[in-house]
Amino acid sequence: MRVRPPAVAGRFYPADPEELRDLVDRLLGEVRARPRPVLPAALVAPHAGYRYSGAVAATAYAQLAAAPGAVTRVVLLGPAHLWPLDGMAAPAVDALATPLGTVAVDDDARTAVTALPGVAVDDRPHDGEHSLETQLPFLQRVLGPDPAVLPVLVGRTQPESVSALLTAALAVDGALAVVSTDLSHHLDERAAHERDRRTAEAVLARDAGALGSEDACGHHPLRGLLHHAAERRWTVDLLRLATSADSGAGRDRVVGYGAFVLHGASAPSS
Repeated sequence: MRVRPPAVAGRFYPADPEELRDLVDRLLGEVRARPRPVLPAALVAPHAGYRYSGAVAATAYAQLAAAPGAVTRVVLLGPAHLWPLDGMAAPAVDALATPLGTVAVDDDARTAVTALPGVAVDDRPHDGEHSLETQLPFLQRVLGPDPAVLPVLVGRTQPESVSALLTAALAVDGALAVVSTDLSHHLDERAAHERDRRTAEAVLARDAGALGSEDACGHHPLRGLLHHAAERRWTVDLLRLATSADSGAGRDRVVGYGAFVLHGASAPSS
């Protein structure tokens, strides 16, 4: 079995399994936002070091607590920071490893999406990439060893292409999409709050065209999710906005983080 080893353990999150488990559980336990008693259609969560964005990410993943056994497949979408990627790329490996164990890659989902134009099987963009890996410990603690995941890095592509991938990958009961993205980068704290507020408004309005690279490093997967959500009349709720300054980093150059949850049109409002 081909397994992708963890690339950022010990840097973005603890490499020690017990320390990592305790940290993720503590972050999840501190979330106050109560989830609806129904499986979300999608989540948006950040991917910085847990010291800075872990509490925001936990706010998103805590939304799965009400129905953990209902999730059958997780479609992970995020940006490629280290590889000049055109289109989208799923890895060829069979599983992804973290200090908490391995997560299987959903081969059926991979086969379905790589039949689409612009979607390749390529391990190279995934080597060293943190945007998807940082999501895995949260999924492992909330959902356990199952379900399998489909990790896809999204480069330069159109929202319609990402939406087509989501259509193919989410075509099973209990499928969940997760978009990994941070928000503004390297602005002072006041400017970051203003930009991130505008970005949140665009996300809540499902306005894919309003977002660009200065708003979110994962703007390509995020725009695709919003296009998909708008076509299906999914609802979007903002769970939390924060910056790295909230966790003790400097205030002159901050990174913004946001957590959102999306529900299908038929989901109850409370």
